[in-house]
Amino acid sequence: MLNVMIVVSAILAIAGSAWALDQPLLVSGFKPLTTVLIIARAWPRGVGQPRVRRWVLAGLLLSLVGDIALLWPQQGFLAGLVAFLLAHALYIVAFTREHRFAARPVAFAAYALVAGSVLALLWAHVPGALRPPVAIYVLALATMAAQAAVVWLTSGGSEDRARARTLAIGGALFLLSDALLATNKFAMPLPVANLWILASYWAAQWCIASWLKPAPTRAALTSP
Repeated sequence: MLNVMIVVSAILAIAGSAWALDQPLLVSGFKPLTTVLIIARAWPRGVGQPRVRRWVLAGLLLSLVGDIALLWPQQGFLAGLVAFLLAHALYIVAFTREHRFAARPVAFAAYALVAGSVLALLWAHVPGALRPPVAIYVLALATMAAQAAVVWLTSGGSEDRARARTLAIGGALFLLSDALLATNKFAMPLPVANLWILASYWAAQWCIASWLKPAPTRAALTSP
Protein backbone atom coordinates (compact mmCIF):
# COMPACT_ATOMS: atom_id res chain seq x y z
CA MET A 1 0.00 0.00 0.00
CA LEU A 2 2.82 2.41 0.90
CA ASN A 3 4.50 1.84 -2.46
CA VAL A 4 1.24 2.73 -4.22
CA MET A 5 1.03 5.93 -2.19
CA ILE A 6 4.60 6.81 -3.16
CA VAL A 7 3.83 6.33 -6.85
CA VAL A 8 0.59 8.33 -6.69
CA SER A 9 2.26 11.18 -4.78
CA ALA A 10 5.16 11.25 -7.24
CA ILE A 11 2.78 11.34 -10.22
CA LEU A 12 0.85 14.25 -8.72
CA ALA A 13 4.06 16.17 -7.99
CA ILE A 14 5.37 15.62 -11.51
CA ALA A 15 1.98 16.41 -13.07
CA GLY A 16 1.90 19.74 -11.26
CA SER A 17 4.90 21.04 -13.22
CA ALA A 18 4.60 23.67 -15.94
CA TRP A 19 4.67 21.24 -18.89
CA ALA A 20 1.66 19.33 -17.56
CA LEU A 21 -0.99 20.91 -15.31
CA ASP A 22 1.03 23.98 -14.28
CA GLN A 23 -0.19 23.78 -10.69
CA PRO A 24 2.64 24.87 -8.36
CA LEU A 25 0.59 23.93 -5.29
CA LEU A 26 0.63 20.29 -6.40
CA VAL A 27 4.42 20.40 -6.65
CA SER A 28 4.79 22.22 -3.31
CA GLY A 29 2.61 19.68 -1.53
CA PHE A 30 3.39 16.38 -3.17
CA LYS A 31 7.11 16.80 -3.82
CA PRO A 32 8.08 16.76 -0.14
CA LEU A 33 5.26 14.31 0.62
CA THR A 34 6.75 11.75 -1.77
CA THR A 35 10.07 11.86 0.04
CA VAL A 36 8.27 11.67 3.40
CA LEU A 37 6.53 8.49 2.19
CA ILE A 38 9.89 7.00 1.14
CA ILE A 39 11.20 7.81 4.64
CA ALA A 40 8.12 6.02 6.02
CA ARG A 41 9.06 3.01 3.89
CA ALA A 42 12.59 3.03 5.28
CA TRP A 43 11.65 3.69 8.90
CA PRO A 44 10.65 0.16 10.03
CA ARG A 45 13.45 -1.47 8.02
CA GLY A 46 17.01 -2.20 9.09
CA VAL A 47 16.23 -2.84 12.76
CA GLY A 48 19.00 -5.44 12.80
CA GLN A 49 21.43 -2.98 11.16
CA PRO A 50 21.41 -0.02 13.56
CA ARG A 51 24.73 1.39 12.31
CA VAL A 52 23.44 1.39 8.74
CA ARG A 53 19.85 2.39 9.44
CA ARG A 54 20.60 5.63 11.29
CA TRP A 55 22.79 6.96 8.47
CA VAL A 56 20.34 6.04 5.71
CA LEU A 57 17.46 7.69 7.59
CA ALA A 58 19.57 10.79 8.23
CA GLY A 59 20.43 10.94 4.51
CA LEU A 60 16.76 10.68 3.58
CA LEU A 61 15.83 13.44 6.03
CA LEU A 62 18.50 15.73 4.58
CA SER A 63 17.16 14.90 1.13
CA LEU A 64 13.77 16.11 2.32
CA VAL A 65 15.40 19.38 3.38
CA GLY A 66 16.93 19.62 -0.10
CA ASP A 67 13.58 18.92 -1.74
CA ILE A 68 11.96 21.75 0.20
CA ALA A 69 14.81 24.16 -0.60
CA LEU A 70 14.56 23.39 -4.31
CA LEU A 71 10.90 24.36 -4.35
CA TRP A 72 12.54 27.75 -4.95
CA PRO A 73 14.88 26.78 -7.83
CA GLN A 74 16.86 30.04 -7.84
CA GLN A 75 16.92 31.21 -4.24
CA GLY A 76 17.09 27.72 -2.77
CA PHE A 77 19.55 26.14 -5.20
CA LEU A 78 22.68 26.51 -3.08
CA ALA A 79 20.90 25.45 0.11
CA GLY A 80 19.49 22.42 -1.70
CA LEU A 81 22.93 21.59 -3.09
CA VAL A 82 24.43 21.65 0.41
CA ALA A 83 21.60 19.52 1.84
CA PHE A 84 22.04 16.87 -0.83
CA LEU A 85 25.83 17.03 -0.51
CA LEU A 86 25.47 16.20 3.19
CA ALA A 87 22.92 13.49 2.34
CA HIS A 88 25.42 11.82 0.00
CA ALA A 89 28.09 12.01 2.69
CA LEU A 90 25.75 10.22 5.11
CA TYR A 91 24.89 7.60 2.49
CA ILE A 92 28.60 6.96 1.96
CA VAL A 93 28.98 6.42 5.71
CA ALA A 94 26.02 4.00 5.64
CA PHE A 95 27.42 2.07 2.70
CA THR A 96 30.78 1.63 4.43
CA ARG A 97 29.46 0.26 7.74
CA GLU A 98 29.39 -3.31 6.40
CA HIS A 99 31.51 -3.01 3.24
CA ARG A 100 35.02 -1.55 3.03
CA PHE A 101 35.33 1.77 1.25
CA ALA A 102 36.47 1.42 -2.40
CA ALA A 103 36.83 -2.35 -2.04
CA ARG A 104 36.23 -2.65 -5.80
CA PRO A 105 38.38 0.06 -7.47
CA VAL A 106 36.80 -0.68 -10.85
CA ALA A 107 33.51 0.79 -9.61
CA PHE A 108 35.24 4.01 -8.60
CA ALA A 109 37.13 4.17 -11.88
CA ALA A 110 33.90 3.78 -13.85
CA TYR A 111 32.07 6.48 -11.90
CA ALA A 112 35.08 8.81 -12.04
CA LEU A 113 34.88 8.56 -15.83
CA VAL A 114 31.14 9.26 -15.81
CA ALA A 115 31.42 12.16 -13.37
CA GLY A 116 34.35 13.65 -15.26
CA SER A 117 32.41 13.48 -18.51
CA VAL A 118 29.38 15.19 -16.96
CA LEU A 119 31.54 17.97 -15.53
CA ALA A 120 33.40 18.41 -18.81
CA LEU A 121 30.13 18.83 -20.70
CA LEU A 122 28.61 21.28 -18.22
CA TRP A 123 31.62 23.20 -16.91
CA ALA A 124 31.51 26.05 -19.41
CA HIS A 125 27.84 26.65 -18.57
CA VAL A 126 28.20 26.72 -14.77
CA PRO A 127 28.55 30.24 -13.30
CA GLY A 128 31.99 30.85 -11.83
CA ALA A 129 30.74 31.29 -8.26
CA LEU A 130 28.97 27.91 -8.37
CA ARG A 131 31.83 25.91 -9.89
CA PRO A 132 33.54 24.93 -6.61
CA PRO A 133 30.36 23.73 -4.84
CA VAL A 134 29.14 21.96 -8.00
CA ALA A 135 32.50 20.18 -8.42
CA ILE A 136 32.49 19.10 -4.75
CA TYR A 137 28.90 17.92 -5.10
CA VAL A 138 29.64 15.85 -8.21
CA LEU A 139 32.59 14.25 -6.41
CA ALA A 140 30.39 13.29 -3.45
CA LEU A 141 27.61 12.04 -5.73
CA ALA A 142 29.95 9.88 -7.80
CA THR A 143 31.58 8.51 -4.64
CA MET A 144 28.18 7.59 -3.22
CA ALA A 145 27.15 5.84 -6.43
CA ALA A 146 30.48 4.03 -6.67
CA GLN A 147 30.30 2.80 -3.08
CA ALA A 148 26.73 1.61 -3.70
CA ALA A 149 28.14 -0.48 -6.55
CA VAL A 150 30.85 -1.76 -4.19
CA VAL A 151 28.16 -2.95 -1.77
CA TRP A 152 26.60 -4.95 -4.61
CA LEU A 153 29.89 -6.38 -5.84
CA THR A 154 30.97 -7.47 -2.35
CA SER A 155 27.64 -8.78 -1.05
CA GLY A 156 27.17 -12.47 -0.42
CA GLY A 157 23.98 -14.51 -0.22
CA SER A 158 21.11 -14.28 -2.67
CA GLU A 159 18.85 -12.07 -0.52
CA ASP A 160 21.59 -9.63 0.48
CA ARG A 161 22.89 -9.49 -3.07
CA ALA A 162 19.43 -8.76 -4.47
CA ARG A 163 19.00 -5.83 -2.08
CA ALA A 164 22.53 -4.65 -2.83
CA ARG A 165 21.79 -4.75 -6.56
CA THR A 166 18.78 -2.54 -5.89
CA LEU A 167 21.08 -0.16 -4.00
CA ALA A 168 23.56 -0.04 -6.88
CA ILE A 169 20.71 0.80 -9.26
CA GLY A 170 19.68 3.57 -6.86
CA GLY A 171 23.15 5.07 -6.90
CA ALA A 172 23.22 5.06 -10.69
CA LEU A 173 19.74 6.60 -10.89
CA PHE A 174 20.71 9.36 -8.46
CA LEU A 175 23.64 10.31 -10.65
CA LEU A 176 21.42 10.22 -13.73
CA SER A 177 18.79 12.41 -12.06
CA ASP A 178 21.31 15.05 -11.00
CA ALA A 179 23.04 14.99 -14.39
CA LEU A 180 19.68 15.70 -16.02
CA LEU A 181 18.92 18.44 -13.48
CA ALA A 182 22.29 20.12 -14.08
CA THR A 183 21.94 19.85 -17.85
CA ASN A 184 18.48 21.39 -17.70
CA LYS A 185 19.58 24.18 -15.34
CA PHE A 186 22.96 25.11 -16.81
CA ALA A 187 23.26 23.88 -20.40
CA MET A 188 19.92 23.56 -22.19
CA PRO A 189 16.26 23.02 -21.37
CA LEU A 190 15.22 19.39 -21.64
CA PRO A 191 11.77 18.33 -22.85
CA VAL A 192 9.50 17.37 -19.93
CA ALA A 193 12.55 17.75 -17.69
CA ASN A 194 10.68 17.35 -14.37
CA LEU A 195 9.35 13.97 -15.47
CA TRP A 196 12.80 12.46 -16.03
CA ILE A 197 14.53 14.27 -13.16
CA LEU A 198 11.96 13.53 -10.46
CA ALA A 199 11.07 10.01 -11.61
CA SER A 200 14.72 8.94 -11.56
CA TYR A 201 15.33 10.80 -8.27
CA TRP A 202 12.50 9.12 -6.37
CA ALA A 203 13.33 5.75 -7.90
CA ALA A 204 16.87 6.26 -6.57
CA GLN A 205 15.68 7.13 -3.08
CA TRP A 206 13.25 4.20 -3.10
CA CYS A 207 16.11 1.87 -4.03
CA ILE A 208 18.29 3.23 -1.22
CA ALA A 209 15.47 2.83 1.31
CA SER A 210 14.82 -0.69 0.04
CA TRP A 211 18.42 -1.70 0.68
CA LEU A 212 17.69 -1.81 4.41
CA LYS A 213 16.62 -5.26 5.53
CA PRO A 214 12.83 -5.63 5.86
CA ALA A 215 11.36 -5.66 9.34
CA PRO A 216 10.79 -9.22 10.58
CA THR A 217 7.27 -10.50 10.10
CA ARG A 218 5.07 -11.33 13.08
CA ALA A 219 5.35 -15.02 12.22
CA ALA A 220 9.14 -14.79 12.30
CA LEU A 221 9.05 -12.99 15.65
CA THR A 222 6.80 -15.62 17.25
CA SER A 223 8.43 -18.72 15.74
CA PRO A 224 10.44 -20.86 18.20
